[in-house]
Amino acid sequence: MTRSLLDRSTLLALLTILLWSSLAALTSRVQSVSPMVLVGLVLFFCGLGALPLWRQWRAATSTWLVTIGAFFGYHLLLFSAFRHAPVLEANLINYLWPLMILLFTPLLLPGHPLGKNHLLAAAMGLSGTVLVMVNGQLQLQWQYLPGYLLALGAAVIWGAYSVLSRRLPPAPAPVIGACCLLAGVLALVTARLTEGALPWQRISTTEWGLIIGLALGPMGAAFITWYLALRDGDPRRIGILAYLTPLFSTLLLVLLNGERLTWRHLFAGCLIMGGALLGVLWRRVENRESDRTSPP
Repeated sequence: MTRSLLDRSTLLALLTILLWSSLAALTSRVQSVSPMVLVGLVLFFCGLGALPLWRQWRAATSTWLVTIGAFFGYHLLLFSAFRHAPVLEANLINYLWPLMILLFTPLLLPGHPLGKNHLLAAAMGLSGTVLVMVNGQLQLQWQYLPGYLLALGAAVIWGAYSVLSRRLPPAPAPVIGACCLLAGVLALVTARLTEGALPWQRISTTEWGLIIGLALGPMGAAFITWYLALRDGDPRRIGILAYLTPLFSTLLLVLLNGERLTWRHLFAGCLIMGGALLGVLWRRVENRESDRTSPP
């Protein structure tokens, strides 16, 4: 029987992408604390919701280690990259993680080879991502090489985690919340050791509201929906759909922060949407062919 074009895993992936797309717009409004402190607070608060469900914190050791390590390591490398390289360029390199998902899939998941359609869709998405995030003036400079490598490391970690989560022993969703809680504690401890006393008194009431909003959405529920999407879905298709993140993020910045939308964003949107649609539609064709060739 042919699978639906928008099955459960695809819908969960799209929901995650929408949540992640609000991350830049919300985070940019919190200015009183460092990025590491912000990450620690958000992960800590988004993990608090898992405390009442502590009886369901049953997972294999590998699941705990990989998930906590990915949450903490990804954000540590990413925000360190922002300190050692121009933010725009570091963020561009970070958005290679959807491509990393495609590249890691055949290496970590036997039976999931990459086809020409996947590579074409990835190329379209990557091209659109470049157009969304740069203004035709991206120049890699050697003095920023450490920052570039940190951003690349972040992309590798998130891409590898996204694929490895498919191989990890299944765990209840509250375990993801618990991993956020522990990763948040690690981030706050790291900030305390590297940056000094945490600046609680500088955080305004409005910013506390934004932090809670981030904890509930793009860095809270999004981790759970992403985990569920990758656990049951095709990581190649989800990796292609992930290229929608920078596009949606740009549109939200236009709406909320008054950024100017140009032809470059529109053209990039066509490339990204085209690549994502190619990945989804091709999968539907593959399912139909499989149905025709399978025995009754």
